[in-house]
Amino acid sequence: MKKLIILFLALTTTLISCKESIKPSASAKGDAKFEQISEDFLTGYLAWRPELSVYLGFHESDGKISNYSKESLKKELARLKMYDQMLNELDTASMSPGMYYDFRILHCGIKNEIFNFEEMESYTKNPMTYAGALDVSIYIKRNFAPLKDRLKSIIAIEREAPIIFAAARSNLVDSLAKPYVETAIQIAKGSADFLNSDLKMALKELGKDSLMAVFETVNNKAISELKEFTEYLEKEKLPKAHNNYALGREKYQKMLLSGEDISMTPEKILEIGMSELEREKNVFNATAKIIDPKKKPVEVYRDLQKEHPVSDSLITDIKKNMEAIRQFLLDKKIVSIPSEARVKVEETPKYARSTSTASMNPPGPFEKKATEAYYYITPVDPTWTIKQKEDWLSMFDYYTTDITTIHEAYPGHYIQALHLNASPTAKIEKIFGSYAFIEGWAHYGEKMMIDEGYGNNGDPIRSAKYRLAQSGEALLRLCRLCVSIKTHCQGMSVDDATKFFMDNWNQGEKPSRQEAIRGTFDPGYLYYTLGKLQILKLREDYKKQEGENFSLQKFHDLLLDNGMPPIQILREKLLKNRTIWGDML
Repeated sequence: MKKLIILFLALTTTLISCKESIKPSASAKGDAKFEQISEDFLTGYLAWRPELSVYLGFHESDGKISNYSKESLKKELARLKMYDQMLNELDTASMSPGMYYDFRILHCGIKNEIFNFEEMESYTKNPMTYAGALDVSIYIKRNFAPLKDRLKSIIAIEREAPIIFAAARSNLVDSLAKPYVETAIQIAKGSADFLNSDLKMALKELGKDSLMAVFETVNNKAISELKEFTEYLEKEKLPKAHNNYALGREKYQKMLLSGEDISMTPEKILEIGMSELEREKNVFNATAKIIDPKKKPVEVYRDLQKEHPVSDSLITDIKKNMEAIRQFLLDKKIVSIPSEARVKVEETPKYARSTSTASMNPPGPFEKKATEAYYYITPVDPTWTIKQKEDWLSMFDYYTTDITTIHEAYPGHYIQALHLNASPTAKIEKIFGSYAFIEGWAHYGEKMMIDEGYGNNGDPIRSAKYRLAQSGEALLRLCRLCVSIKTHCQGMSVDDATKFFMDNWNQGEKPSRQEAIRGTFDPGYLYYTLGKLQILKLREDYKKQEGENFSLQKFHDLLLDNGMPPIQILREKLLKNRTIWGDML
């Protein structure tokens, strides 16, 4: 991507929770059976998803791509349901606590996959699934094999382009959601540009030989297929597109339960979200008054946003304080850092710019050789208007860039990945990740770091600017939560969602509309805030449990060294008192 809150309320009987009520046994008699089932499942799971397998670090899948034929999709869904049923029938009372933990994670993972097939309808109603299918960037970004071998994998994947886009035309329903089509067009155009420019540039060192000649032919065909698919979307799908993208309340509730074990109703989550939004606005306003009591808070924020780099120095300026942020973690004993490896800051690849402002691309947990991590920043598009460029750069003011680095790198996603990769956790725990935990941790880190004193050098104005920037980011994530529910459960339009962002996030029209559009196809972006609030509550409960033995670093290390499970499952692992397991907020 990619978090908010949780309480236990009664749920529709048709929904099945990831939570199992049977207490595991210390005898571990059921462990062997679960281990066999899970290994069999993972073998098939990764075989059907070779791109994921390669990212994770399993290079026996190099050069392979998913089979999107109708028959293949039908078989994979049937397989997911078969294993879901097998897990339903297991005697969890005979499992050891550790194996039961993995059982819960796997069961949630399978249910979430079924939801993506049946409710999100990712293969029949989302053209983005196919627009980004020819992503071969990992083969030039990560040096896990000689370049010529990686080129062979690229050729093998690009040869499948006609089959992929034939499957897309066959699978996609006649009329698609307009935001999906428009975003897919951007992704497909970006992918074609990548194949025609960045990819060729990365392979130049191989010179001219027979293999490169084959690549040129295959690559040109893949580019042609992408352009034809783009034209197909523009001419055949866009004119018939509609705005019926909302999941609806029942499916939304099922999304919360399937992926995150959240049984709280969307209405209750929205109520908490709106309350948090008002609370954060008060923090924002009070902080702005410290900086300049004579101006309106939004004017203070606008002034802060003007303190940004020019487009040519955006990447350079973002690098400046990264090392200082890392050192702050060590000096304050906030979290351990398992590796001395550093992040590489680069521009977001063109094919991914339509859906990302900043993102982290760490190595997979099983990658042993190509362990580089990339922190991507989306630059200004030279085709934008002056106003659009200014709106974009205003999101990268000097204070917000540090908050973004905290989220993406230290102690956010990069530190999270370092812990995951270094931890002795089971295979299941390294493959299946909770959206709320992953994005909740990174968003939690923003507030936590400012609370711990980052940016406070004794100058109250400077300190307040960092707090204001952090609060601005919190407002963004709170708007996502509210817009997600309003869009998918209450019929909010993209125009109204854009206005909601502009009114409550204090940003311009361009980034606000992009956020509104994202909400149509990524309803889970509510999890940034939900996960943050869950972690804050877990920290509070863990601190009460540990008393004088509480250590912030110990708490953070425990969070990060136990995989990436739904936070409710993590609560039950870290907290000894079962009576507070369900008290998630």
